[in-house]
Amino acid sequence: AIFPSMSGGAARRSLATSAAVNPASLPVLFEDIARAATRIRDGVVRTSLSHSHWLSTICGCEVYLKHEQRQFTGSFKERGARNALMCLSEAQKERGVVAASAGNHALALSWHGKQLGVPVSVLMPTVAPLAKREKCRAFEAHIVVHGANIGEAKAHAESDPEFASMTYVNGYDDPAIIAGAGTLGLELVDQLNEFDYVMVPCGGAGLLAGVALAVKTLRPNVKVVGVEPQACASFTEALSAGAPVQAPTTSTLADGLAVPTVGANAFEVAKAFTDDVCLVEEREVALSVLRLLEHEKVVVEGGGAAGLAPILPGGQYHDQVQGKRVVVPLCGGNIDTTTLGRVLDRGLAADERLVRFVAEVSDRSGGLHRLTTVLKDAGASVKDVFHERTWLNSAVDRVQIKIVVEVVGPDHAESVKRKLLDSGVSLLVFQREVFVDNRPVRKLGDASTGPAEPAPFE
Repeated sequence: AIFPSMSGGAARRSLATSAAVNPASLPVLFEDIARAATRIRDGVVRTSLSHSHWLSTICGCEVYLKHEQRQFTGSFKERGARNALMCLSEAQKERGVVAASAGNHALALSWHGKQLGVPVSVLMPTVAPLAKREKCRAFEAHIVVHGANIGEAKAHAESDPEFASMTYVNGYDDPAIIAGAGTLGLELVDQLNEFDYVMVPCGGAGLLAGVALAVKTLRPNVKVVGVEPQACASFTEALSAGAPVQAPTTSTLADGLAVPTVGANAFEVAKAFTDDVCLVEEREVALSVLRLLEHEKVVVEGGGAAGLAPILPGGQYHDQVQGKRVVVPLCGGNIDTTTLGRVLDRGLAADERLVRFVAEVSDRSGGLHRLTTVLKDAGASVKDVFHERTWLNSAVDRVQIKIVVEVVGPDHAESVKRKLLDSGVSLLVFQREVFVDNRPVRKLGDASTGPAEPAPFE
């Protein structure tokens, strides 16, 4: 049976089974992971596990980071890809393999295919970053761009006669892929004698299945928690339905986790060994990327940073992990530099270090100067200014100005707002508060789902 957790509501589920699962009946066994570890050890990086002083201080627990972003192609996917390729027969190797991937699996399969002499064809959805496509081509893979998401790309790979003779390698559900991913769990246990939690990012559930199987076999008391984006809660939907189903999917910063339907094999293994699963919002993902860059000086993609989100202040597991030892796999670091900039801005906004407001000032000489003088005295730095003169019903000599300012945090933001009001500035909106005659009258919807602007010009 699956029971909703008492804290976190629908955004978190606890897993419990009425009867013990027979491991021998599962599609992947612990022995498969052990054999995979031996098979791939000369071809993948044994990544480091580091203790984070600053994140431990912030989260109130001992945080250990598993640096999978330091694999050659930048993600844990190399483990499964190399294992799957090495498990092929000679005839299968000669005919080659095909896969659908938005990036990390494609990179891993292309690189290890080149190393092992196995031809690789990759179906990439249109949302796949151009940089990842070009890297795959550099590894001599055959790239075909097709479909709006991984599901559509996969369907094309399985139905197009061009790929009929090739072995399809599912990046999250092939048993060899799951076993390869599980070697990460073996390394954790070897590198850290005692820990209480491991927070595993979950997309197609292959990594979660492998790590959960390895860790729970060797350390039964460790809590294994799957973390997936609210924008694509495929594992949570599968748990509710009792089997893999297609989950509603929208664009997410954790694009590497945006798999609409979890794998059937991965689901069976993950369900048997995972203790809990929780969902994270976009703002939490952005904040996790920001915290890792600021405090650990590591660049991690949204999906790779998702495991940190639940234990940060305000996260669903923050209270539960106090004083505990928590492992967070940083499962990927392949993020475009342009995307990174946008994610960091969103992280700063979630951290209330970027603040937006709308004010009405005189459109005559000195009107804007008086406003910026107040901001200067309040210690806020102006980042962006937008003027609106046309679509207004106010006097023709008045202008509405939208301003984005940099502050040091929520307390500073509140101080800036108070100084603006005390100085007589006509505030219309500050963050989510709407003002009439400089008095707050209502709040806008959550910024993660509401309008991009603080409010329409009125």
